[in-house]
Amino acid sequence: MSDLRKKSCQACEGIEKKFSLKEIDKHLHMIDKNWRYDQQKNHISRSFHFKDHFEVMAFVNAVAWINHSENHHPEMIVGYANCEVSYSTHAVNGITENDFICASKVDALLHAAD
Repeated sequence: MSDLRKKSCQACEGIEKKFSLKEIDKHLHMIDKNWRYDQQKNHISRSFHFKDHFEVMAFVNAVAWINHSENHHPEMIVGYANCEVSYSTHAVNGITENDFICASKVDALLHAAD
């Protein structure tokens, strides 16, 4: 893992360009291997699975706190015991370091429980 979780997101309006495919690939190696880049949807995403609805909702609330703190918000699809989290930087219509910073902080939630 990298030190991305120690960083903070910058204001999206201040970001001048999105990552190239090479930069995306490099950063994917800095976060959990279960994150995927979808070029068509232009986002990185990961699915999470839990034992019940209570656990998934606790996870959703923890992710919401991270996103609020970073002022960078994902799309989330929540089911009974699963959640898909997808990040993209809408201000540049692509992927930036902000997306990977938040993804690494979400990963840290699960590793903290180990």
